[in-house]
Amino acid sequence: MKRIMRKVVLVTMVVAAMVVPQPLSASEELSITDLGTLGGTDSLAYAINNGGQVGGASYTASDELFRAVIWQDGVITDLGLSVDSVAHGINERGQVVGVFSPEGSGHAFLWQDGVVTDLGTLGGIHSAAWAINKRGQVVGQSTTTSDETHPFVWQAGVMTDLGTLGGTHGVAYDINNRGQIVGEFHATFSELHAFLWKKGTMIDLGTLGGTSSEARAINDRGQVVGQSQTASGVFHAFLWKKGTMIDLGTLGGTVSIAYDINNRGQVVGQSQTASGEVHAFLWEKGTMIDLGTLGGTSSEARAINERGQVVGRSQTASGEFHAVLWTNREDETDD
Repeated sequence: MKRIMRKVVLVTMVVAAMVVPQPLSASEELSITDLGTLGGTDSLAYAINNGGQVGGASYTASDELFRAVIWQDGVITDLGLSVDSVAHGINERGQVVGVFSPEGSGHAFLWQDGVVTDLGTLGGIHSAAWAINKRGQVVGQSTTTSDETHPFVWQAGVMTDLGTLGGTHGVAYDINNRGQIVGEFHATFSELHAFLWKKGTMIDLGTLGGTSSEARAINDRGQVVGQSQTASGVFHAFLWKKGTMIDLGTLGGTVSIAYDINNRGQVVGQSQTASGEVHAFLWEKGTMIDLGTLGGTSSEARAINERGQVVGRSQTASGEFHAVLWTNREDETDD
């Protein structure tokens, strides 16, 4: 949904038994699969659980609304929200979270077994959910009664304001199974900084030498990924672990961002290439590899599960953007 989706710049489902493939590695050939749409031109995959269920959004045949969807075993299913909506996260229980517009203003939602719950707000008019862990804890952002935007954690019907370390803006993008949360906050009026929240304390993760950063994901080992400005002024994907922020570099261009990390330390995101195109990448053990496209000039990798399956979107040869799944080609022949 174009007015709700952030910059960068689905019927009850039954999980089928599947052969677990080996994790992707930089030396293996990868296969890209077009996940299709609800009949419209564009779709985007935001999240994938270890059962292979994919959450995201797709245009309908009329191309008027984005609809929150789940893909599973090659089938796309509309979640039935009947309004502009996007699924941002999905956990191992098949619970889905995201944002929908029931009355024209976006609200965070939780979908489970065909039932939609409006998670409400922190007193303002807008909220959005970005991730959910296996315990059912949801994180996102919400406006407050004073029209500030704050990160929140929602659990068992209660939305809690996480506050900020300064400024009036903050977003929680991810939560791991230990309840640790990452996101961004306004350090000053013009500077964003990545944060890690754990045990009630918010920690500023700093930058790669520049003035701004944002944390997009955290794994169960406490490793964090995102994007930071460097001392030279460009923005690079980073990996933060044990108090140190590591620059993951690019695919040859000047800009990159990391969107997700699994417990094996595999990182996915997108990066500018030497030719100026923007491609999805997989980073593992110091090596960043280009995941390619569906024939167009750009792609982005949004999530990776513990099986090494990667989802995101790619431009097609005709110029449309479709949700995609990257897998190990050798594993496909074993299924």
